[in-house]
Parts: sequence; C-alpha cells; structure tokens
Amino acid sequence: MSETFTSVPQQEAGLRDRMRLSFDLDADICVIGAGLAGLSIALEAARLGASVAVLEGRHIGWNASGNQLGTVMPGFALPLNDLIERIGFEDARELWALSKEGAEFVRAIASEENMPGIGLSAGVLEVSNVDAGDRLISRLQMLNEDFDTEVEGWQVDRVREALKTEHYFHGVYYPKAFQVDGRKYVHGLAALARRAGARIFEDTPVVSIDHSGIRKRIVTPSARLRASQIVLAGNIHLGAPSKRLSETLLPVWRYAGVTAPLGERLHEIIAFKESVMDSDGVDHFRIVDGDRLMWESPETTWAARPQRFAGAVRRRIRTIFPELGNVEVTEMFGGATGHTVHGMPQIGQLRKGLWVASGFGRQGMNTSAMAGQMIARSILWGDERWKLFSPFELVWAGGAAGRVAGQLVGIWGRASSAAAGALARYRERARVKDRQREARLAEANRAAGTSPRRAAPGARPRPAPKAAVEAAEPVAHDDRVSQ
Repeated sequence: MSETFTSVPQQEAGLRDRMRLSFDLDADICVIGAGLAGLSIALEAARLGASVAVLEGRHIGWNASGNQLGTVMPGFALPLNDLIERIGFEDARELWALSKEGAEFVRAIASEENMPGIGLSAGVLEVSNVDAGDRLISRLQMLNEDFDTEVEGWQVDRVREALKTEHYFHGVYYPKAFQVDGRKYVHGLAALARRAGARIFEDTPVVSIDHSGIRKRIVTPSARLRASQIVLAGNIHLGAPSKRLSETLLPVWRYAGVTAPLGERLHEIIAFKESVMDSDGVDHFRIVDGDRLMWESPETTWAARPQRFAGAVRRRIRTIFPELGNVEVTEMFGGATGHTVHGMPQIGQLRKGLWVASGFGRQGMNTSAMAGQMIARSILWGDERWKLFSPFELVWAGGAAGRVAGQLVGIWGRASSAAAGALARYRERARVKDRQREARLAEANRAAGTSPRRAAPGARPRPAPKAAVEAAEPVAHDDRVSQ
C-alpha cells in the first residue's frame, strides 16, 4: 500500500488557528515539546487520567518529528551486540522488548479512526552494503531465538530480484515492522491527545523553569504554569530553560526528497513496495504516491535549506539505481535530531518531578513511543522500567568541536561504506570471472578430447593443447573498481 504525501506548507496552512498559552494554568504534568515523544507522553498520561499541558515554542511536529519517513521497527541506534556488551544479555532483552512495545503503540495509534490516509503498510527490508552472509546467520538466530523477533534472511539473488542494483547483497526482512505517513502521524497523535483531554499550546516558548518544591513553575512570555511533574521532550531545542541538557545532544540535520512521478519503470527496478534501509545507515527509501520515490540520505551537523540537498539526493538515487537515470526531485524536507554520544535515547528521571525524553536521533519512531508510555506510567503508576536506561548517562556532546567531529565522522563513515561496498562488488565480479574462465577451460578441454582422467601415481598432469588454452583465456579487460 502506498500513501499520498501532504507537503509541509499544506499541513501548516491548517494550523493558523493554533492556541497560545495566554493565561495562568495548573496541571498535573507539563510536557515541553510537541514532537513525537512529547505528544506520546501527553496522550498516554491523559488516557490514564492526568491533567496534561503541552508547551511548544513553534508548532506541532515542526522539526524532525514532522519530517521523517515513518518506518517503525524494533531496536535502537546502538547495534544489538554493542548493547549486550554494554549492559548484559538479560537487560538487553528487556530493552529490546520495550522497543517492540513502542512499535506496537505506534501501530495501535495509527489504526485509530481519526487518522485518515495514514497509509499503514507492513514489511521493512534492511540490506547489506557488503557480502555479510556469515554474520547474517548468527544475527538471524539471535533475533529469532533470543529476542523473540520475527525475521527472515534474504539471499543475494532474492534481494536483487526485489531491488535491481548490484550495490546490495544479503538482506534481513522484518515482516511485522511497518511504515506510516510520518508527517500525518504526528498531527493525528496530537488530535488523539486533545481528544483524551490534553491541552496543547503552540507558539509558547518556555522562558524559565523552577523545578524546586512540590509544584514546579514554568514561565512563558505571556503566562505561567504550575505542575507537579515536568517532562523535557524538546530535544536540542530546549535552549535556555535546560541548556545543560541540550548540550548533551549532537544536532544532526537529516534531509530527504520526493521525486516526480516515475511511472512503471520505478516498479520494474524497485519491486519491493515498503521501506528499505541499508545496514550502514546511509540510505533509506520507499515508494509513495504509487510511482514516486521518497529518499533520505544526506545529513549534516549544521542547518541548511533542504532544497540545497536536492542534487545530493538525485545523485544518490542515480548511484544506487542507475537504470532510473536522472530523476527530478520535486520536494525536499528535513529536520534536526539529537544524537547521544552513547547511541541510546535519554529516558528517565533527572531529579524528583523532572523527567527527560530526548536523544532519539537514528532511533526510530518506536523509541519515542516507548518513552511516552514508560514515562507516563512511571509518573502515574510507579513503573520503574525507565531505570534500564540508567547506564546511559547524560554525556556532553562536545559543543562546536563536537559538531565538527561529528561531521567528519559522518563523512568518514559514508566514505568507508562506499569503499567497502566497492571492494565487495569488485570481489564479486572477480569470482564471476574466475568461474567463467574455469567453465571456458573445461569446455575447451572437452572439445579437444582432454577431459580430466585419474593420473597414475607420480605422473605429471598433461597440459591442455595450446589451442584449448588460448580458447579459454578471456579477452583483456580493465579490473579497476567502479563505484
């Protein structure tokens, strides 16, 4: 199933009547930030009976939450083996189970009756940039047997039948993962939160927070709010009210584009209709609107107009799928996410009555949903599973130097991925040529009547006739690596 994507300007046109906080207010819980995490907390807490106020400095989903591809699957940005090494097998299993709960939360919300056109469809394919068949087997076994996750291993031939490119080798298919129209989902989430009783105030930046005492005080430009609990879900945009927290996140801007309609040739080259991502985290794409390709790839640690990266998206598509030719990119969008140093989200209680839900860069929609459920239930039910995230403390991201280092690491990672992929494809071509040469030599031997026979002990093998050898030698060619 494909969905119709609504452009960001059209979405914003319906938000001109958004409500600002212009009067003093009391609430049980104040959530700062109306992105995926903040709205998930507001919805869950309101459904559990709490009075909730959400303060958003701009408008709902204005940043990364409203500009993402909408792929939902279990897991975290930190690779599973690294997670096990960091916190142990049993705790890693519990965190993985929580990430699956987050994915099911999104599925349930996306199925609500007031989310028309959400375009929920099942199946996500993760493809490898290198020939990693041996590692694939052990990973499949671990996910299936130890982490109770349904996955399928795809051999190279099956991957290339679905995706007409030599860039990808093996794949891992998640049949229960899914995708939604991410830009519609965040507004549907806000509508559900309002219907449950949460009050959402936009164009209401937070000037200061006093988190001392039983009733915390939050100051905005035109009003004050008091609450027993505060949840900081503003990601890198918390600014002055919690500068130290925002400095633990490395801001990374990720950009995506949507092509013009490509017709039937798109389906001939990309037969897999759902989300595809590579295991190096470089590319992420899927078909939308029937015959348009939505592609996410470039990222920077500095802000820029998304339109600047249309050429980069177009070149990336041509690199992976040269048969598509020079496609036209008609829409660009993007937003900033906060990346943590340790690669895990920041979820938990900073001090009594003050909570954090941030650091969801590269984490996926399941983690922000998981944080919403967990924090709301921790506040209202005393659920302490958030302590599983305690080993992942707040770590300073390095400021301006951290951004430079992050950009260099990103460039190095993409270059390493390209080099590893080129080497893997070169080796694959070399193996094919060796097999072809052996086949030609065998055929030449048969034609010359010199089929291999068992030699007597100590006898030297008879060389093939010169004519047969010459017939088996391939024409000279250039073996340089192409990318």
